Amino acid sequence: MDVTEWLLDSDPSIRWQVMRDLLDQPADMVAAERSRVATEGWGARLLALQADDGYWGGDEYGMHGERTSVTWTLHLLRRLGIEPDAPQVRAAVARVRDGVTWRFWDSLPYFHGEVEPCINGGVLALGAYFGVLGAGSDRIIGRLLHEQLDDGGWNCDAPESQRSSFDTTLCVLEGLLEYERAADDAPPEVTEARRRGEEYLLERSLFRRRSTGEIVLARYANLMFPPYWLYDVLRALDYFRGAGDRPDPRIADAVDLVLAERAGDGRWAAGVPWHGEVHFAVDAPEGEPSRWNTLRALRVLRWVDPSSG
Repeated sequence: MDVTEWLLDSDPSIRWQVMRDLLDQPADMVAAERSRVATEGWGARLLALQADDGYWGGDEYGMHGERTSVTWTLHLLRRLGIEPDAPQVRAAVARVRDGVTWRFWDSLPYFHGEVEPCINGGVLALGAYFGVLGAGSDRIIGRLLHEQLDDGGWNCDAPESQRSSFDTTLCVLEGLLEYERAADDAPPEVTEARRRGEEYLLERSLFRRRSTGEIVLARYANLMFPPYWLYDVLRALDYFRGAGDRPDPRIADAVDLVLAERAGDGRWAAGVPWHGEVHFAVDAPEGEPSRWNTLRALRVLRWVDPSSG
């Protein structure tokens, strides 16, 4: 079994992305496979775990490291590529919209976000992806534009820290990009802020200190799925690929880092997983061949060098 066959021998959430991103299969075939995410496998299992009050895991975020809450379940569904307009998904999102609040932040409705830019960037991405735009997304956009730091990024520890965080910046960038895709009239200020945030990462080769060139944190080379709020170079590269621009030369070191992790059989191993409680595993154990890392790495490499596909 070659690598592509191995990737296809998996959950619908992986298969449809392989068909689209690696095989260039017809759009109707891709859409048909994608539609199965809501009715089979991991996507269907996650939807079935939602309570009638809209919550997963009884919590909007998860304060003790658990990843069974509303936030992380919706993020996983988004990364699985579940079809937002599927009836089961629309019903689940409506329950969140109508029933879930930020209980420690004046009981704001879930899609209005709270106060930390890393969380709000994620909530913005979720609202845009699942079609819940309006007063909530407007509130988040206003906060994020105001909270952007002078170096171009964001940090949940601001204003105490005026130095941006790779983790927070990528969470915000994903939200802004998803919003631009979904909104018919996204203000130009949103795109300008996103470009400044991208430049913050590119100036640092996606993982280095601008001042010394040293690697900022060793964990940026830990390729983990789902990534939750944590930054790593593959997540960053996949973001830039998804943004639709041509590869910037400054990503070369990050691409080399990902290539160095490729095993002799053409696959990538799973990184160190999140330590907290999850609903169930959607990737291989640490050190075993990872379909998610392999899929994401191959589509990034195809973007960097189309002839490699």
